[in-house]
This record gives sequence, C-alpha cells and structure tokens, in this order.
Amino acid sequence: MIVTILGLGLMGGSMAKDIRKKKFATEIVGIDSNPLHAQKAIELGLVDRCEDFETGIKTADMVIVAIPVDKIAEMMPAVLGLINPSATVTDVGSTKGTIASAVEDHPMRGNYVAAHPMSGTENSGPGAAIEGLFENKICIVCDHEKSRPQHLALVEKMFHAIGMDIAYMTSDEQDHSTAHVSHLPHVTAFALANAVLESNNRKIIFELASGGFRSTARLAKSSPEMWGPIFRQNRQYVVESIDQYIKHLEEFRDSIQNNDPEKMNKLMNNANRIREILNGENKELIMKKQTTTKLYPKQ
Repeated sequence: MIVTILGLGLMGGSMAKDIRKKKFATEIVGIDSNPLHAQKAIELGLVDRCEDFETGIKTADMVIVAIPVDKIAEMMPAVLGLINPSATVTDVGSTKGTIASAVEDHPMRGNYVAAHPMSGTENSGPGAAIEGLFENKICIVCDHEKSRPQHLALVEKMFHAIGMDIAYMTSDEQDHSTAHVSHLPHVTAFALANAVLESNNRKIIFELASGGFRSTARLAKSSPEMWGPIFRQNRQYVVESIDQYIKHLEEFRDSIQNNDPEKMNKLMNNANRIREILNGENKELIMKKQTTTKLYPKQ
C-alpha cells in the first residue's frame, strides 16, 4: 500500500516513522511545500521519495494530511478531488469543525476520515519527528458515520497499529473538548512566557528557572504558524476556556491578596483531584453512557 503524507513536520514525520516500523505501508511518499523539508525527510528516511502535490495524491492508496489546520480546510477539497475512487484520506488536525464544513458536500466525502491523534511536542520540522510519539495516546475520530466503512476501518487499523486508542466524537464535541485540554494549555504557556519576558529582572528569573517553570513554559516554544490557525478556527471554544481559566486565576489571586489560607487551600485541594483523572479515570469518563463519545482501545 502506498501512503502519501502531505506535510513532513513533527506530526507527518512521526506518522511516517511509526507506520514504517509497523510495516503498514509498502512505500511512503512525501509532499511538502518547503523543498528543504522534503529533502530533509528523504535524508532522514522518513519517506521513500517526494512528489509534487498532484502526483503524490493521485498515486496514493492512503493520504495523511498533516499541515496547519487552515491549510487543511483550504486543501482538503482538492485532495479529495484528486484521489482515486478507492483511496482513503485522513488528517491529524487539532480542530475539526471548519475542516468538516469544507468537505461536507464533497462527492468523495465518504473516503475521508476526520481524525485528531492527541499527541505532539513543542518542536517542528522533519528533524522533530519521533518514533513512538503516538504510543498509548488517544486518537479522536470525528463524524465517523459520514465515512464509508472500508475507509473508516483502514484508518482505525492504522491508528491501532501505531499504538493508539480511538475515541469517537462529533466535530463540535472534539473542538469543545480539545479547547480545554490542548488549546488552553498552549494559550497559557504563551501568556506565561510573555509575562516573564516583560519582567524588568527577567535575566535573573531565567537564571533561577527550574523544572517547574521550564515544564510549564515548554509549550510556549510551539510554532505560531501551527497554533495561530488553531486558535482562530476554534476561537469560540478557546475564548470560552480562557474565560473559565481567568475566573479561577482571579479566585487564586483574591485568596492570596486577602491572605485567606482557608480559601487558598480549598482551591488547591480541589485542583489536586485532577490526579485521579490523570492516573487513569479519564478513559472511564470518556466511556460514560451519558455521552455520545465512545472509546475503543487497541486490541
């Protein structure tokens, strides 16, 4: 099976590494608008060869679109217009509503499986690709009923092969959920970095910076070219999550300002409950019957 990957950065390159290791493809073809990225991907062995957009799409059995979400929405109709009738298309975009709308009425919509593998790092480019990036993570598949069964099954097989569990949501549910657990952390990291950079004694602050600050601010190194379009496409839910975050920040500020240890401890003890979710209860929450979301672990 020939798999073409459109976009050879962190996500596309890491997908290439993992599907090659799992022998999911007989040949991996790359497409990238940046000639240096294309050449680097070949040198690193991420892909077997690179092609122009039209050739790479037409000759593929599966196309994985791994470019910024604004470009996915723009180019997905063209991708679906070029594939052969039996080819499968999926993507790795962090937002889904705008992309889903862009292909809603496309005659090849059934060949497309909207996906968001929940994994990544703050790094970018082909050199940032990591083997095993997706292992034991969750991939969200959206609006699966709009994909033809054979294409859905192939995409499920691929994500299971690289070690992912699969959750099923609508595009709107996906955008709302990831606004809180993915997009908001990036907003806060960018804001934290800007706050420290604005400090008059920032040189001393950075010299004193320890693991806590570094791990919290790590996401501020993420690519604006990737995250700007995500924030814009999902602005309704991102703004909602920021407002909620500001409310809780204000509660903490007031408890400190008012020297109120009881309120302060109450807020921190309540926050400690996140440990239960991060230690494994998240999957149980996803599987609750009250939600339309379902989780199917890899076999």
